[in-house]
Amino acid sequence: MSNQIIFQERRTRFLDQLGGHAAIIPAASSVIHHADCEYPFRQDSDFWYLTGFDEPDAVALFLPHRPHGERYVLFVLPKDSSIEIWNGFRWGVEGAVNHFHADIAHPLQQLPNLLEEYIVGAEGLAFRIGKYEKIEPIVLKVWSEQINKSSRSGYAPLSLKPPCSLLHKLRLRKDSWEVDRLREAAYISAGAHELARNVTQPGMNERAIQAEIEKFFLEKGARGPAYGSIVASGDNACILHYTANCAPLSDGKLLLIDAGCSLVDYYNGDITRTFPIGGKFTSEQRALYEIVLIAQKAAIESVVSGNNTEEVHLTAVRVLIEGLITLGLLKGKVDSLIEQGAYRHLYMHRTGHWLGLDVHDVGSYRLGDYQVALEPGMVLTVEPGLYISDRLPIPEGQPSIHERWKGIGIRIEDDVLVTEFEPEVLSSNALKSIEAMER
Repeated sequence: MSNQIIFQERRTRFLDQLGGHAAIIPAASSVIHHADCEYPFRQDSDFWYLTGFDEPDAVALFLPHRPHGERYVLFVLPKDSSIEIWNGFRWGVEGAVNHFHADIAHPLQQLPNLLEEYIVGAEGLAFRIGKYEKIEPIVLKVWSEQINKSSRSGYAPLSLKPPCSLLHKLRLRKDSWEVDRLREAAYISAGAHELARNVTQPGMNERAIQAEIEKFFLEKGARGPAYGSIVASGDNACILHYTANCAPLSDGKLLLIDAGCSLVDYYNGDITRTFPIGGKFTSEQRALYEIVLIAQKAAIESVVSGNNTEEVHLTAVRVLIEGLITLGLLKGKVDSLIEQGAYRHLYMHRTGHWLGLDVHDVGSYRLGDYQVALEPGMVLTVEPGLYISDRLPIPEGQPSIHERWKGIGIRIEDDVLVTEFEPEVLSSNALKSIEAMER
C-alpha cells in the first residue's frame, strides 16, 4: 500500500468524524534559531497525519459539507525558483494536487480571500485556537464575519471548536502500517543503545556517547534523534531531563541513556537503558537495578487490552515500593505509601506515555472519572525508575538515605504495543538483563 493511499484513508475517516464542521489544519512554520538561521524544519504532527505534506506554512481544509471532489483543499507556498535556490524544492500548487492528492490547491496568499467562500454552508469550524499565530487572525476574522452576516445570509452562526478530540482519537490507535514504522524506529533506537553500551569506557565523556548514538541514527536512515538525547552518568542520572551531556565517565558509576530516533516520516523510538560504566554493578547498584527491572517486566505484562495506563503505573509502583522497603529506603505498608505519595522522593514520574508521531503522543489517558481502556493498536512506553538523591525532601517518617545509595539513578524503558493477546515489546532487541549489562 502506498503512503498516499494511507493518508487518503485517514482523511476519509477524519471527514466522516467532522459531521458538518469544516476543519482548518495548518502546517508548522519554520522557526528561527538565531539571526537568520533556522532550526531544521519539523512538520506539525496533526497536519502530517492527514496530508503527508512536509513543507512549512501550508493550510489544509477539510470540508464535509462540500460535494465530493471539493472536500480536501490545500493552500501551499507557490513554486518560486528564486527562493528554492536558497531553501530547496517546493511542490507548489500542481504538486499538491498531482502528488499529494488534494482535490483543489491554491497559493497560500489566497487563503484570506478564499476561506470564507469555502466554509459557507458548514455547521461550524474545527480549528485549534492559540497554536497557529499566523493563521489564527485569518480564521477568527472570517468566523466573526460569518456570525455578523448570519441574520442576512440565512445560515446559523458558526460554532468554533478544536479538532483535537476527533483527530487525536484517530491517532491514538495505530494501524498496521504505523505499527511497522514504530517497529523500525524502535529497532534502530535499540541498535544505538547496544552500540553505546559496547563502546562505553571509563574516561570517555558523555558527549562522545551521544555522538555515537546520533551518528548511528543517521547512518541507519533516520531523520535524527526524536528528542534531546539524555546521556547521564553517576548523579546526573537523578536529573530526569538532563541533556548537558558533558561530564566524564567514571568507573564505579552508572550510565543512564534515554535516546530514540525519529524516522523521516516522524515516527519515533524512545528507549532507556542503564548500565555500569566499568562493566560491573556495585551491590547497591545491582539491588536497585533488579527492583526496577522486575517492576518494568511486571508493568509490561499488564499492558493488555482492557487494562489502562493507571493500572500499568500502579503495577510498577507496587513492585518498586516493595523492593525499597526490603532495602530499608522506605518503611510502612505499600497501600499507605501509595496513598500518601511517600515514595515520590525516589520515584517522581509516571510509568509511561503514548508513543507515535510525537514522542509524548496525543490521546487521552482518562475521560472524566474513567480511565481510557487499552486497545489493540495503542503504543506506549513503560519506564519505571529509581533516583536516589537528596534533591527532594524526605517525607516525614521515612528513613534518611545513607551516602552509599546516593547518586544512583536507574530507568529502564521500552516501547510496547497493545495487541489482542500478550503485549509486544517493539524495542526487545535492546538488552536489559543484569548479565547483559555487565561485561
